[in-house]
Amino acid sequence: MARYFDVHPQNPQRRALSQVVDLLRDDGLIAYPTDSCFALGCRIGNQQGMERIRTIRKLDHRHHFTLVCQDFAQLGQFVHIDNAVFRAIKASTPGAYTFILPATKEVPRRLLHAKKKTVGVRIPDHVVTQELLGELGEPILSSTLLLPDSGEPLTQGWEIKEELDHVLDAVIDSGDCGVEPTTVIDFSSGEAEVVRHGAGDPSRFE
Repeated sequence: MARYFDVHPQNPQRRALSQVVDLLRDDGLIAYPTDSCFALGCRIGNQQGMERIRTIRKLDHRHHFTLVCQDFAQLGQFVHIDNAVFRAIKASTPGAYTFILPATKEVPRRLLHAKKKTVGVRIPDHVVTQELLGELGEPILSSTLLLPDSGEPLTQGWEIKEELDHVLDAVIDSGDCGVEPTTVIDFSSGEAEVVRHGAGDPSRFE
């Protein structure tokens, strides 16, 4: 049964977030809000959590997960960024973008694109997510909370609790969330390529 945490969107209760972090550190799987839509998340090293996400969403092993980071200091531990790409990403973060970049050795092999050795990263513009990441001290391995045979992600915490109570360890609810996933920009070649249009304005990369 999933624990339900109803938190303030602008001033989330630290005690609640600490309890969620304890669950994450104990290899738990959570649903949490972001600046695009709800996401499923676990710690990077939680391989079982990753498989639980695959099961919930009925994903195959070609699906790529995202590392949701608090800031550039954290992001820089997991991806290589040259100066030109850094400036382009800096101008768009925090925000509803996922950037595909060459991975460092800190990223487990199971998370890498098989041929390109890349990984998706993002820095969300969402108070609750930022506070959660700060409390955890590391990125959250994440995937959009989009259920099989569903056209749009679930937008309300109580709805997620009701639907996925038996397969999650916690749900964070800070109010309604959006339905558009992030805009995905692939920088693996050194040049920006928009591979998915979403909540972030893609025009600056086109």
